[in-house]
Amino acid sequence: MKLNHLPTIDARYWIAILAASMCGANTGDFASRILGLGHTRGLLPLALIFLAINWAERRSNVATEAYYWFAIIVLRTGATNLADLGTHDLKLGYFLCMGLLVALMVVMLLIDQVRGVAPSGVAGPDGRWHTLPATDASYWITMLAAGTLGTAAGDWVAEETPLGLGYGSLLLIAILFAVWFVSNQYGKMAKPWYWLTIVAARTAGTTLGDLLASRRGLGLGLWVSTICTSLLLAAIVILWRDRRAASLRET
Repeated sequence: MKLNHLPTIDARYWIAILAASMCGANTGDFASRILGLGHTRGLLPLALIFLAINWAERRSNVATEAYYWFAIIVLRTGATNLADLGTHDLKLGYFLCMGLLVALMVVMLLIDQVRGVAPSGVAGPDGRWHTLPATDASYWITMLAAGTLGTAAGDWVAEETPLGLGYGSLLLIAILFAVWFVSNQYGKMAKPWYWLTIVAARTAGTTLGDLLASRRGLGLGLWVSTICTSLLLAAIVILWRDRRAASLRET
């Protein structure tokens, strides 16, 4: 994606990613259950929508983050269904699925290193990266893997540990904050640290989204929870101004 269509890495970005993770957990379940698409029939339409977003983004001269966040939601929706497909339908189990996804992410990072893929933009004077990694095909494959891994990990915490959705969500939010702090302060948000934080956000977002919708949580149902998380993401992106990204767009 073009630089003027991308957000910058700051607190706003991570809160929006967490909201998008909650929303994607709900939209994935909405597509499979309410729309009756199951865990497989919705994957092709989602892939086509994702390709359409990228096609439109490449031809757009309007400086906006909308393309990025729409693509994130579509991928996150597909990741929810892929995780449920692997852990429940194919009965691969949580640990095997998570192990395979971690291996895929590591392979993608190694491929990027061999290819010499440079991040978009430049690091700040403090050495910390404020711009996203290059949003090429490798980025989106890794993002899909991270979303699927986060879904499987979140479901494991909620379903296979005594924590459940409530205490599990509190623990995962604490872990997300700790990972973000270390990644930001000590890892300088370099690519491996960026992806580690993405996985932490996806995991916390899974349990939070399910906490809103599930009867084991607040019991709002998929219709209400999907609307609420969608509006939350829209409010963050629209109302919380990203001054650094705006200055890059003007440049």
